[in-house]
Amino acid sequence: MDAKDSGLGWTFNPLKIFRREILPLLADLRLAIALLLVIAISSISGTVIEQGESINFYQENYPEKPALFGFLTWKVILLLELDHVYRTWWFLSILVLFGASLTACTFTRQMPALKSANRWKFYNKKQQFENLALSTEIEKASLDSLEKILQQRGYQVFQEGDKLYGRKGIIGKIGPIIVHASMLIILAGSIVGSMTGFIGQEIVPSGETFQIKNIVDAGIFAESQIPQDWLVRVNRFWIDYTPEGAIDQFYSDLSVLDKNGSEVDRKTIFVNQPMRYHGVTMYQADWAIAAVQVRVNRSPVFELPMAKLNTAGGGRIWGTWIPTKPDLSEGVSLLARDLQGTVLIYDATGKLVASVREGMSTEVNGITLFVDKIIGSTGLQIKADPGIPIVYLGFGLLMLSVLMSYVSHSQIWAWQESERVYIGGKTNRASVAFEREMLEILDRLDRRALAKVADTV
Repeated sequence: MDAKDSGLGWTFNPLKIFRREILPLLADLRLAIALLLVIAISSISGTVIEQGESINFYQENYPEKPALFGFLTWKVILLLELDHVYRTWWFLSILVLFGASLTACTFTRQMPALKSANRWKFYNKKQQFENLALSTEIEKASLDSLEKILQQRGYQVFQEGDKLYGRKGIIGKIGPIIVHASMLIILAGSIVGSMTGFIGQEIVPSGETFQIKNIVDAGIFAESQIPQDWLVRVNRFWIDYTPEGAIDQFYSDLSVLDKNGSEVDRKTIFVNQPMRYHGVTMYQADWAIAAVQVRVNRSPVFELPMAKLNTAGGGRIWGTWIPTKPDLSEGVSLLARDLQGTVLIYDATGKLVASVREGMSTEVNGITLFVDKIIGSTGLQIKADPGIPIVYLGFGLLMLSVLMSYVSHSQIWAWQESERVYIGGKTNRASVAFEREMLEILDRLDRRALAKVADTV
């Protein structure tokens, strides 16, 4: 709708302003490069700075004094939302703006270029051939012979009277458009994933069943992706150790249960071998010691939780306290480093009094202490990203379009004047190969012309 001010005599046309001012700016290659650079820098920051951690984590690792690189502190990270870069409004806005730039470039440059390449016209002036990169003239040649030669080489040929036009490789002009389209699809997949995906973490003891609830990072529309109609049971968690005692691999035997508790899927996962169910992927990410089952003399088995101790960087140790008297006035501390079954027992003074393996017993404080079982916990990282299939589709098209873009778009014109044929051509890439092809075409055409003259004689 136009809005006109009668006093000043100007007309406000939003569509015209968009076409003349905004569209050329969006289609500017410099803007696209600048946006791509900002996206790259933002992505690097999201890779270097840990994502989705607690405020305490950033306060401990990015203190104000001394600030990392002189400026990067936990306050700066939280202010700029660098703790969840890929879900911030400003990062998504940059992606949208970059997508708008690609779209504008496609419709203002690539589409007109394809339309121009798809149009064909004949040359019927000597000057037109002289302006071509490659041109020559042949006596006694025939356009019909040239047409057959070009068709044999895969050219699409148009002939009208004494004029001829041939082309091939139009797909090379379509390639750049599909490159832009594939990049737009990748951007769309990234935005969909950022807005609807989530990341969760769970530490679950062996034998326990859980529902995904501990969400550490999620998009604004991620609630619909968090499963509510199925559970996960950790049937068993175990660790394989090397002969030297180092961890070789850790495993989790997982079952997916429906609302009725029936198993609908099952898989043993380990590092780099996750379980996928209904768009949710569960990775083996960590482990811990959850509890220990013990008996005192002839008591029933009772299970005590084990807590991770702060060792100030001295390794991972879990511990618990076991009473040795009914009134809880005395007891011993039990420590474990791993799930290999060996535990250390310390008295109230901090003195090591025994070392016992799983399934064995020891005498301590006048009682017999049985260590029946150490229960491990599996650490799972749980992700859902509905944008991944879209991103994969975009990358697949991108690889295809890059190959298409390497196809040369070659054009050949010919005009017959009396018994003389003017021939010329050009290509947008692989000029040396095209020149070699032109020489072969001209050689075949010249031989046909000589044979025709010989037949006449």
